[in-house]
Amino acid sequence: MKLKVLAPAKINLSLDIVRKRPDGYHDVAMVMQAVSLYDTVTVSDEVDENAPTFTVTCNVAGIPTDERNIVCKAAKAFYKYCDMDEKKISIDIEKKIPHEAGLAGGSTDAAAVILALNRICDTMLTIEQMCEIGARVGADVPFCIMGGTVHAKDIGTTMSKLPSLTKCYILICKPDVSVSTAEAYAKSDSKPSKGFLVTDEVVKMVCKRNLRGVCQCLYNEFEAVMQIDEITNIKKQMLKNKALGACMSGSGSAVFGIFLDEKKAEKCMEAMSPQYDKLYICEPIKGGCEIV
Repeated sequence: MKLKVLAPAKINLSLDIVRKRPDGYHDVAMVMQAVSLYDTVTVSDEVDENAPTFTVTCNVAGIPTDERNIVCKAAKAFYKYCDMDEKKISIDIEKKIPHEAGLAGGSTDAAAVILALNRICDTMLTIEQMCEIGARVGADVPFCIMGGTVHAKDIGTTMSKLPSLTKCYILICKPDVSVSTAEAYAKSDSKPSKGFLVTDEVVKMVCKRNLRGVCQCLYNEFEAVMQIDEITNIKKQMLKNKALGACMSGSGSAVFGIFLDEKKAEKCMEAMSPQYDKLYICEPIKGGCEIV
């Protein structure tokens, strides 16, 4: 059987770092939103008997195609959870989501593999069970399975669904600058607590279906502690071009702006295109990875 899965990117409408845990991980509070920017992941068990257990191909240079790729970790976790012998499969990743961007590009590919294997192996796992497997692979993987608009807590794997985000248009810009997640966490740990969570306000605005209110509350603690000029400049350009709000996503370095009008988003993209080549207009979606 060969299955094709659309694997959507995510943005963070909010990201608060709550505390460093005794185990070295961090508790966070976030509102995550799936968007219509997709990788396409094709999973097949129709492989040559001499092939390795997992054959990975990708259209983008620099993405690992061996067992370092998170999709292999996802396949291993699936078979272990289901108490099955590992089956030879091929995984082809057609990437459109820029990597190292804070858009869950790797996590969504892993989620797609779990979804595909559930169908190929006829294991009939529930969304909750697949999310349980995903949590063993990476903190963002369960969200990529569930999708939509979600309030996430703890290390990001305790999730509750929120009402769908009001229709809007999202312009994503991925600059060449990189953000060190380890350095961002370290800087956050050294600062006193804000004493409140911006995420709580974003949740309220999402529940009220108040898009302007959401856009006024957009917040990313990584962005706040790192203070990267390039990120600040991209946000300024988006706001100058009529974005209701703009923010860095996840651990960065992608920045998104939210627009009510598609033409304004297109005009902003046009204005930024001489400087940036990785620009994408997308919309919020109500689900996660989907077999097509």
